Amino acid sequence: MEPQFDFEPAARSLAAIVDTVTDDQLADPTPCAGSTVRDLLAHVVGLTEAFRQAATKESVGRSTPPPAGTDSPLPDDWRTRIATQLETLTSAWRVPEAWDGDTEAGGVELPAAIMAIVALDEITVHAWDLAVATGQRLTVAPADLAILHEFLRETDPAGTPGLFGPIVEVPADAPAFDRLLGLTGRAPAWRSAALA
Repeated sequence: MEPQFDFEPAARSLAAIVDTVTDDQLADPTPCAGSTVRDLLAHVVGLTEAFRQAATKESVGRSTPPPAGTDSPLPDDWRTRIATQLETLTSAWRVPEAWDGDTEAGGVELPAAIMAIVALDEITVHAWDLAVATGQRLTVAPADLAILHEFLRETDPAGTPGLFGPIVEVPADAPAFDRLLGLTGRAPAWRSAALA
């Protein structure tokens, strides 16, 4: 199957945000309840490699749910590691075979084409989480927004355990990305008290 989209715009945006996070922001809160900036960066280190392995299929039969919170270590080279892993993830999903059949990430098996959208969602939404937690702005490519809206439009109002909290009601005339954030259980108006 030919690739359905390219990860480069989303990957580049996340890498730019990560590169600007300062060490003194690591303990700051994020929109993910109970997760600090450090916890979220550790999660991003894990997910960028997990979704690369999902593209190559090397994770099939051996992936496990990711550690959470303080159980997830943050390597000293997290800035360069995340940037490099985003590049290799992008390259891996440019291979047509990546989109064929089923694959696995985080102990979950899905059709590869759906797993790619899950990866795009994780990269995009966590880029916003980190951006808003550290006083940065995120720009999302319109094509990525359209893909994610289509993917999330049937989201259960109660949320998806382990993935999304209950839907946050956002006005129908709100910007498209704000409406997307609401579908993932995030309040678009969330701001970090650490930046006040």
